[in-house]
Amino acid sequence: MTSQPIDILVAVSRDGPRTLGAQIEDQLRCAIRSGRLRPGARVPSTRDLADQLGVSRPIVVEAYAQLSAEGYLELRQGARPRVSSCARASREREASTPPAPPPLRFDFRPGTPDLSSFPRTVWLRAMREALAKMPDADFGYTDPNGSAVLRVALSDYLGRVRGVVSDPSRISVTSGFHQGRMLLCRALAAMGAKRIAVEDPCHAEVTEAAKRAGLELVPVPVDGAGLRIDALERVTADAVVLTPAHQYPTGAVLSGERRAPLIEWLRRHDAFAIEDDYDAEYRYDRAPVGALQALDADRVVYAGTASKTLAPALRLGWLVLPDRLREAVLKQQRLADWGLPRIDQHTFAEFLARGELDRHLRRMRTRYRARRDALVEAVRRALPEARICGIAAGLHAAIRLPEGYDEQAIRSEAFRRGVGITVMGEYELEPRGGPPTLLVGYAGSPEPVIRAGVRELAAAIRAARVA
Repeated sequence: MTSQPIDILVAVSRDGPRTLGAQIEDQLRCAIRSGRLRPGARVPSTRDLADQLGVSRPIVVEAYAQLSAEGYLELRQGARPRVSSCARASREREASTPPAPPPLRFDFRPGTPDLSSFPRTVWLRAMREALAKMPDADFGYTDPNGSAVLRVALSDYLGRVRGVVSDPSRISVTSGFHQGRMLLCRALAAMGAKRIAVEDPCHAEVTEAAKRAGLELVPVPVDGAGLRIDALERVTADAVVLTPAHQYPTGAVLSGERRAPLIEWLRRHDAFAIEDDYDAEYRYDRAPVGALQALDADRVVYAGTASKTLAPALRLGWLVLPDRLREAVLKQQRLADWGLPRIDQHTFAEFLARGELDRHLRRMRTRYRARRDALVEAVRRALPEARICGIAAGLHAAIRLPEGYDEQAIRSEAFRRGVGITVMGEYELEPRGGPPTLLVGYAGSPEPVIRAGVRELAAAIRAARVA
């Protein structure tokens, strides 16, 4: 029998109408039937439960024996009692749980890096080093903006790799860009902002954050050169959110000819730009594109994240803020939480300072480029009528089909065949009647899987058109 005792939420009353043993039976039976105790869950030994309840052990032994006879508990000599693997929650609970969708054979949905490539060993080494160096004070409640050591490391890294103009005091560490986006929208609204321009198409999380903050959305179309500044000139907004290094989801890069006019628009309207630099480190066929923030650090918020470079599970993001926004964002951060896990921040700072992120990115660029090339070749073979775009950088590609195809029908047929994709229509705020476009992420799939998946996707496209 395992000697370590465990607790369970059971109580008995000596003044009740039922015996002590019946009360124990009723409560455990109810916990199992309701699903609070799941099949395989451990329960205290008879001696431990008797001690917890202050009753004699034979009472518990008899209650456990009855529950075992009814099939609720598994009792074995020398082993901890467990909820029977055959026990199930009540029919009412089972009926309320929707069936799980069938697993995907080929998951090409964009937005996630290769999770199997997370550098676990190196991260653990960085964590050990970080823990050894952490001052005692950093284990307490400290600056919700983020640990000083990480803000210094980020300032050095972003200036070197992305050309960002930053001082550590301008950097705020967030729980990924999801939280950063919410903090910015709420801070802008608190400062009196009413309208915010967004790229069209864009990720739904952008529009959701703006709506939750009470901001009015102003869609601005994009084309092959990024955000259309001529369309932006025709609207009035207090801020604009954009992805200039690799527009999501089209893959376009904001051209050099449009960057200066954008900065002029910001100054003329006394507005801010929020630059989402989500995957700029992954580039294959072009030189690095510097951050827009370097053109005007007082007008552009730079937003980055470790979700695409390492893993979403880290929940690490950062904002490089203009002075006028710092206090408003910090106030929202204090309202949201009191900062991120400090140990993780010190670990990432150590990871950056040791050059491990640079090494990881070099490895992953080679791997992702091979997967990108496999996708391009597979599409050319299986879908010669398609045009593949947005492949110079990032972790996904856009596959444009000729007129006459139905995006949603293709998506449904692909999912029926176990192929996960998204389509351009899911990201459009205003339908624009462009060519049917499928969005395919390639980061998480080895080359043989990509080739097989594209063949299945092509079969889904043909079947959807016939239907």
